[in-house]
Amino acid sequence: MAETAAPPSFATLLQRFFAEHLMQHRDVSPRTIAAYRDTFRLLLRFAERQVGKAPTSISLTDLDVGLVLAFLDHLETERNNGARSRNARLVAIRSFLKYAAHHDLSALPVIERTLSVPLKRFDRPLLGFLSRDEIQAILEAPDPDTWTGQRDRGLLTVLYNTGARVSEVIGLRVRDAVLDGSPCVHLRGKGRKQRSVPLWRSTAVLVRSWRKRLAPVADESLLFPNRAGTAMTRSNVTQRLALCVKAAAVSHPQLLGRSISPHTIRHTTAMHLLQSGVDITVIALWLGHESPATTHMYIEADLSMKEHALSHLQPPEGGAPRYRPPDPLMQFLQSL
Repeated sequence: MAETAAPPSFATLLQRFFAEHLMQHRDVSPRTIAAYRDTFRLLLRFAERQVGKAPTSISLTDLDVGLVLAFLDHLETERNNGARSRNARLVAIRSFLKYAAHHDLSALPVIERTLSVPLKRFDRPLLGFLSRDEIQAILEAPDPDTWTGQRDRGLLTVLYNTGARVSEVIGLRVRDAVLDGSPCVHLRGKGRKQRSVPLWRSTAVLVRSWRKRLAPVADESLLFPNRAGTAMTRSNVTQRLALCVKAAAVSHPQLLGRSISPHTIRHTTAMHLLQSGVDITVIALWLGHESPATTHMYIEADLSMKEHALSHLQPPEGGAPRYRPPDPLMQFLQSL
């Protein structure tokens, strides 16, 4: 009778998870690969200290509930990670364990218990966005007579026009911007999903003028490069935006002290579309959300801000009296 083949080692499974499952079968983005890689680098270093085994010697059963919970606690208490970062690390671990469960049935009881570790709930702060006057002041802040100023003005205007993620805009190529006929840009978003977003005529004029300053111009050239001709980084865009906010604060001092990032511009686009009466499903397509449910947070934010504004209004005299529960039990229920 043939012997049952031994299950692959943890090290083998982890390598196959990245090389075959993520890269070949799922073809995930390089950013996802990097995020998952960093998770396991942190986890394996932590596990080495906890169980006293080198990463190549760790077994799948070592990744039990206790170790994973201790690792997540380590992220929050020692590395000062927030709930979002903790959850992102846990999602990466879960993804690997679900893959491993198909290849090592002997570890299935341990895997099932570890998969039961829940994501941590957290309070979502009210979305911050800019008024139309504020965003206009920021867009007009860069000096159009300089190379960097003209680039920054074009980049920030495209960010606001499209509501794109900063990674999508800094990755744009010259060929991605269609400036004749019906102007639009072709964006590549999360999960390699592509979408086309229309451009205002004024944005097309701005980008066309900027493109003339790019030399040499080829279809594969970056649309908004840095001085060296390579791609701008997120931090680079954040720094350039901070300079624009500082300049805009001269006429709009309320901008000072606010946390304004490139993602704030994305929120601003969504809120302005919503306030203009654009359907939420269209906004979801505009932003590249996989589900309109993700876009629903803008409706919630808009309602919350309206309620906040309403709380500052003086109610009319002679209004209905405040409801008072009739007995202690009802008071208890009302207090929950």
